[in-house]
Amino acid sequence: MPVRLERWAGDGWRTFAAGHTDIDGRLRDWVPAEMWGPGGYRLVFDTAAHSGPDAFFPEVVVAFRVTDPTRHYHVPLLLSPYGYTTYRGS
Repeated sequence: MPVRLERWAGDGWRTFAAGHTDIDGRLRDWVPAEMWGPGGYRLVFDTAAHSGPDAFFPEVVVAFRVTDPTRHYHVPLLLSPYGYTTYRGS
């Protein structure tokens, strides 16, 4: 699934990275650790590319805040045809 990572730039969101999930539904090592900084981020999942043009949720946006960029941030999206959930994983 195509995914964009955006970062808040003070006057709007800017694309920070883009990629596609692997066969396990993960994006691994797509942003080098030294590029992370404190601030607001959001993941934009193109769920229509995964579920098709009639997807009930054609896009899912998950906004989150990084306070300590040295920590690992795992933000999974669990998707079903008519619902989704997310959480901060370990």
